[in-house]
Amino acid sequence: MVRLLNVAAIVALIGSAVYAYSIKYQTIFYAEEIVRLQHDIGTEKDSIGLLRADFAHLSRPERISSLANQFLKLQQPSLAQIVRIDALPEKTTTGDLIGNKLDALGLAKPTTTPRDKSSIDPTTPTPNPR
Repeated sequence: MVRLLNVAAIVALIGSAVYAYSIKYQTIFYAEEIVRLQHDIGTEKDSIGLLRADFAHLSRPERISSLANQFLKLQQPSLAQIVRIDALPEKTTTGDLIGNKLDALGLAKPTTTPRDKSSIDPTTPTPNPR
């Protein structure tokens, strides 16, 4: 009986040692994972800072105005262009150009739908009320 207790104690001791070492290695693994994630976070913060600096450089007002002058060929407004709203000429409406073309082709008239056709066509059967 004493031998059986000694064997059980040794097995319990080995089991607890295996459990302690597994916890130790899991802790080391998670510590390395934390260091790697902190490194990745630092790298991402650096790239965000770089992107912000690029955006600040690209959105400088003098750069945008030079690009606008180069590509849009904008003219400076003169004082003669600034008028009151009631001094503006009335907008002349020429109508709907596409609608005028459809009228000229005769396509602007309403068409009959199948529902309209069934009320006119005597060959269409009417439903019987029950």
